[in-house]
Amino acid sequence: MKDYFIEDEHRLVPKDASAAVILLDDGQYLLQLRDQKAGLFYPGHWGLFGGAIDPHETPEAALRRELCEELGLRDCAPAPLSELTFTVGPFGTISRFFFEVFVPRAVLADLRLAEGAGMSAFEARDILTRPRVVPYDSFAIWLHANRARLQ
Repeated sequence: MKDYFIEDEHRLVPKDASAAVILLDDGQYLLQLRDQKAGLFYPGHWGLFGGAIDPHETPEAALRRELCEELGLRDCAPAPLSELTFTVGPFGTISRFFFEVFVPRAVLADLRLAEGAGMSAFEARDILTRPRVVPYDSFAIWLHANRARLQ
């Protein structure tokens, strides 16, 4: 599993980030296949769309910007889902904000992948048993898929 750890001049710096749990109207989740390149967390893994929060940007504003940049998705209504906070040694704590974003399947044809190696829709059970899924994104999907049981 040497490809999990790429050693080169690219440093990974953890930052606060926002991510979209994109739910299609048929109950599937839309995921991005991350590029296999240095400088990315979890290269070559399936994960949620989203990214780092810029200074003076709210988590929701960052998510809207990222969805526009990565997919061309402009008209969405992100609903807060969860926040995970991590202690990352010398970097202190970072947070990852998760939002539910509903997208009708008919809109998929209009989306244009601008970042990543691919995108595909999956059932929750397929994501949760698939190898090479970003762990914290997998957990957010588990939370979403089980939200009725967690009430």
